[in-house]
Amino acid sequence: MTDHHSATARAPIAVPAGTTDRGGIALAALGVLAFSLTFPGTVWGLDGLGPWTLTCARVVLGAVAAVGWLVLARVPLPERRHWPGLATVAAGTVIGFPLLTTLALQTSSTAHAAVVVGLLPISTACYVTLRTGSRPSRAFWGAALVGAAAVLVFAVRQNGGAPTAGDGYLLLALLICAAAYGEGGRLAGEMPGWQVMAWALTASLPPAAVGLVAALATEPAELTARSTVGLLWVAFGSQLLGIAVWYRGLARAGIARASQLQLAQPLLTLGWAVLLLDERLTPAAPLTAVAVLVCIVITQRSRG
Repeated sequence: MTDHHSATARAPIAVPAGTTDRGGIALAALGVLAFSLTFPGTVWGLDGLGPWTLTCARVVLGAVAAVGWLVLARVPLPERRHWPGLATVAAGTVIGFPLLTTLALQTSSTAHAAVVVGLLPISTACYVTLRTGSRPSRAFWGAALVGAAAVLVFAVRQNGGAPTAGDGYLLLALLICAAAYGEGGRLAGEMPGWQVMAWALTASLPPAAVGLVAALATEPAELTARSTVGLLWVAFGSQLLGIAVWYRGLARAGIARASQLQLAQPLLTLGWAVLLLDERLTPAAPLTAVAVLVCIVITQRSRG
């Protein structure tokens, strides 16, 4: 990715009809790989840190790196018209999603969270559809509802017949992150993807720093080997590198096309849960993930 020092907005990269921007697809795929390790990294971080400490610390570390990156690259301030979108990205991907999923992972398994959050591509597609005022087909809405119903049934069955507080956190995380992904993908068509995330992190630094001080005063904190690796990964791997390349991939390959790569994310996370966390999967987890995958394919192809 190259940075531009001019204050002018950057035009989206044009891709001829019927062709695929392989570079954009590769960037989006790298983002998905980074995202698939977020939940295992969060679980490792919780090994010695409280949920509020972990969330605020990852934001502070990422923001400090982002500020340095912006200063070294001499990036001008974003145009005023970009501020609302950047605020949505900050509220969603920088603070809201990490905090809500971290709270959920205190009581939910990584596999359970991965299946529920597997609805994120559908949620993002729905947000973009409503945001742009388009009218998708009945097949789109039907597949979206079926996918949501499959995840709801999975969550209820896994929890003995009723949703839990963890499921509530995950649902809120889905809604706020879908909006952030939609706005971030749009902004990455006008500025480099890494700048979208860097400015969102920079805006989040003051409240995160205050939150970190308060969290350290109220939560026990111990930097074990696992918690240190987990914190560093979610701060720099998932949060900075992953989202930067993901937004750039969305802008180059198109939100609808690139977001299909997220089909693999729940299944990748299930694999990491087994390899890194020694979790045992019930047959319902991969089956539900595959069912959601099919629904996402239908929504993507029927958006027109």
